[in-house]
Amino acid sequence: MTLKHRLGVVDQKVRLHGDDEKHEQTDAWSNRDLIPLPPERRTWGWFNFFGFWAIASLNLANWQTPSTFLVTEATGLSVPQAILIIVVSSILIALFSTTIAWVGLKWHIGFTVQNRYSWGMRGSFIPLLQRILLNFIWNAVQCWNGGRLVAVCLTAIWPSYARMPNTFSPSFPATTDQFVGFVVFWFLSTPFLWLRPEKFKIPFLVVCIWCGVGMLAWMIWAVVTAKGVGPLWNAGQTIPSGSPWGTSWLIMAGINQTIGGLAAGITNGSDFSRYARSRRHYIHGTIASCVITNVVVSLVGLVTTASGQKIYGEIYWNPPDLLMRMMDNGNGSSRSRAGVFFLAAGFAFTAMFENICGNAVSGGIDLAGLFPRYINIRRGAIITFVAAWIVQPWQLINRATTFIAVLSSFSVFLAPIIGIMSCDYFLLRKRRVRLSHLYRTEDSSYYFTKGFNWRAIPSWLCGWAPTIGGLVVTVRGDVDPPRSLVQLYNMAFLIGFFISAVVFYILNLIFPVPDMDQIDPTDLYGTFTEREARRAGVSPLDDAPMQVATHGRRSTEHVVIYGEKGV
Repeated sequence: MTLKHRLGVVDQKVRLHGDDEKHEQTDAWSNRDLIPLPPERRTWGWFNFFGFWAIASLNLANWQTPSTFLVTEATGLSVPQAILIIVVSSILIALFSTTIAWVGLKWHIGFTVQNRYSWGMRGSFIPLLQRILLNFIWNAVQCWNGGRLVAVCLTAIWPSYARMPNTFSPSFPATTDQFVGFVVFWFLSTPFLWLRPEKFKIPFLVVCIWCGVGMLAWMIWAVVTAKGVGPLWNAGQTIPSGSPWGTSWLIMAGINQTIGGLAAGITNGSDFSRYARSRRHYIHGTIASCVITNVVVSLVGLVTTASGQKIYGEIYWNPPDLLMRMMDNGNGSSRSRAGVFFLAAGFAFTAMFENICGNAVSGGIDLAGLFPRYINIRRGAIITFVAAWIVQPWQLINRATTFIAVLSSFSVFLAPIIGIMSCDYFLLRKRRVRLSHLYRTEDSSYYFTKGFNWRAIPSWLCGWAPTIGGLVVTVRGDVDPPRSLVQLYNMAFLIGFFISAVVFYILNLIFPVPDMDQIDPTDLYGTFTEREARRAGVSPLDDAPMQVATHGRRSTEHVVIYGEKGV
């Protein structure tokens, strides 16, 4: 057997194979996880979407959100002002998320494919690579944060764990107990990578009940034990006298920061909305969870922290720190350690599934868009998870604080992408997409010029150019930065969204793209139910005249499905 033949055998074993009878063709632009989802794979009801957004709320970051606005040296807002920021941000997040997710609800395609009609078939790799980079890094960081919760659980079981000697050298930016927690969290997470998004309902249910009940029980215990809340709850506005910013600008900055923290989740909303059984399931579940759960968790975190202040005389915003104090670093009673274990395990499981759903699975979908012949959601999720060892989060968390700040501000680059997506779909294409043209390059309306829609690139650049200066001076920590740069940065999400949308719209008016509102006359992928097909204005595949069969795949007299390029 020649080397070429052996490589061919290996290639055939590694290559993905879809069911052609179900239109799951696998080529340079398509595989089973990229095609428009058929009805039998759309299994998400309202609770799935409630759980999807709940795991973004039932976590350490959201618990600590009020601390960002109350006790920092730069802000010092009052409790009502902090809650106002959280409420307004939650409403805006729900609105932006629904806007971006709408294409998934109607045409059942995800972010990976969605960008092809805006950026071009090859141009879509630009937003795709940005999200892949973010998925790799945030997955690693979340694994490290989850490891801290695992360390609390291990201390609750074996108190001596907290006194474990550090076997690493002084130059290593982590201790042995921290690293062991990371390793345990990583290995416990891996089995969930084999779970397909269609089967996420049970984990969502477990997360919502376990972590939700745990948070409420923790708050009740803290309030009862402290016989009320501490001074933090009644803290008034304490903006430093020398601060150049008034209350309005600080609130605006808080709203921008909160929305920006979930910009990545907003961007790929269609990756998960395409699994919806109906539109109302997505809308009801998203609004209920995004607005209500997000606000409630922040309030619970604030009340618990304020009560903890009264009990221990200190403010513990970080739950692992407060949990360790509650059980006296493992030296407390067995009852206190059992309660701490229950709470820490609930937080850890939530962090685990939030990371898998929001980073690993999303990374898998994005990687599938780069290498459809070889990578599906499961393989991509595994690659994203393994990359945590290459990223080395212990270096990022404990050393590169500036780098983490840059990542947290990455919405500067994502908001313009969201603006382009919204403008193109709702204003220019009038919610009409030609699905068959998203999976080929030959004679495709979305191939544009050499695979790039040049209009998207300057629109994206114009969206983040006004705010990048503010990002630089803020992350760098300049003592007296130019006021105008910081003001622009404090509105970065809205500025990036609207500037890119307007520029993209104007460029399309000056240099129009022909036939932007065309659709396939036939449901070529078996995507729609009868009602959906009527609403979209397409005919079922079985009603289409058949002409030829090419390579075992069907085409119709209306639309040529398979071109020569990229197949």
